[in-house]
Amino acid sequence: MAEHLASIFGTEKDRVNCPFYFKIGACRHGDRCSRLHTKPSISPTILLSNMYQRPDMINPGVDPQGQALDPRKIQEHFEDFYEDLFEELNKYGEIESLNICDNLADHMVGNVYVQYREEEHAANAVQNLSGRFYGGRPIIVDFSPVTDFREATCRQYEENVCNRGGYCNFMHLKKISKELRRQLFGRYRRRRSRSRSHSPHRHRGYGERPPGGRGYGRRDDDRAQRYHDRGRRPRSGSPGRRGRSRSPGEKKGRSPIRESSVERRAKIDQWNRERERAGSRNNADGQHDYDNNMRNGGEYDDYPQQ
Repeated sequence: MAEHLASIFGTEKDRVNCPFYFKIGACRHGDRCSRLHTKPSISPTILLSNMYQRPDMINPGVDPQGQALDPRKIQEHFEDFYEDLFEELNKYGEIESLNICDNLADHMVGNVYVQYREEEHAANAVQNLSGRFYGGRPIIVDFSPVTDFREATCRQYEENVCNRGGYCNFMHLKKISKELRRQLFGRYRRRRSRSRSHSPHRHRGYGERPPGGRGYGRRDDDRAQRYHDRGRRPRSGSPGRRGRSRSPGEKKGRSPIRESSVERRAKIDQWNRERERAGSRNNADGQHDYDNNMRNGGEYDDYPQQ
């Protein structure tokens, strides 16, 4: 039973908790809703209710004096507000996303959703923003259950086909220019890249690489260290490198000049003549020893005669 209740929590099948409040952090019924609006005690997302005031809030595209507003002026007004708010919220922690609703319904108009990287950052923001004012209006801030803005956003609005307009019950998130987004959120990417570059686990020298790593063994490490000590750069072992690889038994000096066939035959003949002369000399010495032995009356004796 508990598993079933957990699986349907915040969905249309949940008859206790309001699915709209769980998805978008707001409900058009407000306190009169028949289902519970359970506010989280801690969350990485905070809600600043009705904070953004559009210049054409009364009539879209028209200012309070009834004059038509240039869409570029409306976008410029919005981006000024977005940048000003981002700089203030950034004081309390790293911001994952800052979303501002473009809806016109009372429970969603001007809602600002700020998702921090850590829950502690969101708690710090709630503590510091409570009781403050912006543009002469009090800031209403609280934790929000929204963590996945893909589920809270109107997909038809993103495709410019939503037929409910500003009174849709799903978020119509107003967009900022790519330049402003790169300027504001790019600082986090640069900060992370710098922290990775200064990390002791990055950019190691040859001798600091652990042996047995992928594509890098102990022999490669020793080889690179030897070249480093000699002040030379290790050559690649690719087949296309210059020169011929030297065998383990081959000396570093140049190989002797190869003799011609005529020179080799002459040298062989000289060896044969020397061997024949040596053989004839041995035979003559043997015959001389034999004659002396027979003349003395017997075989060689290792002992002297008495």
